[in-house]
Amino acid sequence: MQNSSKALLDIRDLEVSYGAIKALRKVSLQVMSGELVCLIGANGAGKSTLLKSIAGLLPSQGNIQFSGQCIRSQPAHSLVSQGLALVPEGRGIFGEMSVLENLQMGAYHRHDKAGIKQDIEHAYSLFPRLAERQQQQASTLSGGEQQMVAIARALMSKPRLLLLDEPSMGLAPLLVKKILEVIATINREGVSVLLVEQNANAALSLASRGYVMEHGKITLQDSAQNLLHNPAVKEAYLGG
Repeated sequence: MQNSSKALLDIRDLEVSYGAIKALRKVSLQVMSGELVCLIGANGAGKSTLLKSIAGLLPSQGNIQFSGQCIRSQPAHSLVSQGLALVPEGRGIFGEMSVLENLQMGAYHRHDKAGIKQDIEHAYSLFPRLAERQQQQASTLSGGEQQMVAIARALMSKPRLLLLDEPSMGLAPLLVKKILEVIATINREGVSVLLVEQNANAALSLASRGYVMEHGKITLQDSAQNLLHNPAVKEAYLGG
């Protein structure tokens, strides 16, 4: 386990229940400032539940600290203004709005007009296709373009920690490569990232550390390189 005193995100003994069903069981996990950490596991392991809990969308028990402050019972909108942003599974973009309007919505809590304009231009530099389609209704975009909108919109809130839930799901291989390259760029620019990704090979190749989740528990944590070469991880998640 990392030195939690330096952790940007420090989760201890987190538990979430859906009625009588325990979805998370005593989960502890850390993300250091500037780090890219991935979380892998089978469908239904609890990965999305964990991200939603961190983002303030689900009630939980235990401790979630962000930048040294307990945030477990804070509402989601206040966490966004503190620098925590979630790109949910399924993207959750505003389909009736244009690409540009979606990005502007991502900056809803900001009042620095010049900074917002600059960040929109930066988003377009990361995703040139969005610049070409900035006036297009978001619902008419391809799946890959909608994922670009979802990530760009989250970046408009100027996050210190970006939570990404299955960003490559359902995308063509070339688009997966593009999305993952941009995630790496975002991290190099100083944004910490917690990445949940079905493409375990790609996620571990990007990350510095990784966690494996099974049945609501963290069962393994190690450097990403060690997990890539761990026989049990290879057999279960990396195609042998």
